[in-house]
Amino acid sequence: MDHTAHHASWGTAARATLHCLTGCAVGEILGMVIGTALAWGNAPTMALAIALAFLFGYSFTLFSVVRAGLDLRSAVKVALAADTVSIAVMELVDNGIIALTPGAMDAHLSDGLFWGALIGGLAVAFVLTTPVNKWMIGRGKGHAVAHAHAHH
Repeated sequence: MDHTAHHASWGTAARATLHCLTGCAVGEILGMVIGTALAWGNAPTMALAIALAFLFGYSFTLFSVVRAGLDLRSAVKVALAADTVSIAVMELVDNGIIALTPGAMDAHLSDGLFWGALIGGLAVAFVLTTPVNKWMIGRGKGHAVAHAHAHH
């Protein structure tokens, strides 16, 4: 498939967003699980969840770019360029929804409310981040950089 710098299909944008979202979700759930297991308060738990979301979000892109044959230094640059905006938008939306959902922050991992708010937040984040990624890919930025390396 040939992706020109000026054309980004919704499919490409959605795949890029989903890739990033998967990493974010893994990191975020892990952060929430660790924070809850250690009986941390909301703020440190959320900070850990966001940090892990960035870490996993980046590492998912990093692996695919390194697998495509890029050296680690270039790959890190690509991952940072590709994912920073995506992850930031995603975390902002997702954590915003969790924070605004009454009781979600105090819900436990066994609660449907906790997972409902998390999944709802991630779903809205996906919907809002996909056009951002489409716009960035269309301008040859963000995930376009990662995809340029992944499709040689």
